[in-house]
Amino acid sequence: MKRAVFPGSFDPITLGHIDIINRALLLFDEIIIAIGVNADKKYMFSLEDRKKHLAETFASEAKIKVATYTGLTVDYCKKENADFILRGLRNTNDFTYEQSIAQTNASLANIESVFLICSPNVSNISSSIVRDVIRNGGDFRKMVPRSVLL
Repeated sequence: MKRAVFPGSFDPITLGHIDIINRALLLFDEIIIAIGVNADKKYMFSLEDRKKHLAETFASEAKIKVATYTGLTVDYCKKENADFILRGLRNTNDFTYEQSIAQTNASLANIESVFLICSPNVSNISSSIVRDVIRNGGDFRKMVPRSVLL
């Protein structure tokens, strides 16, 4: 079974995340959307809300599991018997950042990273941009799935 972990904070999940996940469903038998928990980080949405948003967004997709984890992503991958880490790339800055992490993960645990490039219509969306739009009272409805709006 080809199992991938798609790690992130998903604070909040965006249409860019959904684009990557939906396209990756063609590549993997199972995708674990894994919310990394970092006690030192301040989140806009609670962990419970982020889990709920993900679960509602992918409720009809049997190949997706939503989970949380702490610690190294590669350790979580080993625990879940996942040989792949799925990551989305919006631009060359993302690639430069993710390349070093992927190489470290491969050397630590022989875990392969699979990168998918975001579709052009969502490549400008990031969780940090969405949070900024929300904080400033802007219209973020075209950047997130319906589950975040409820």
